[in-house]
Amino acid sequence: MIAAHHRAGIDRLTPREKIARSLAMFDWTRGFVARQIVAERGAMGPEQLRWEVALRLYGAEPGARRIIERQLAKVRGDVSD
Repeated sequence: MIAAHHRAGIDRLTPREKIARSLAMFDWTRGFVARQIVAERGAMGPEQLRWEVALRLYGAEPGARRIIERQLAKVRGDVSD
């Protein structure tokens, strides 16, 4: 019954509202992951944190992992461009 009520509420949303809801959930997820990373490893600059979040979210895909790790190395100063 709760699921049906929830579904009915979602069905009443306009496409714009559905997209806004999805974006809000995605932002919440990125923020949650960022807080986990900071709790585990300590404070870091915003650019590094952004790439660390990306690594956690997309690092299972080899192509994405290579790109993200290359950017992280630049941000950390491990390599020059």
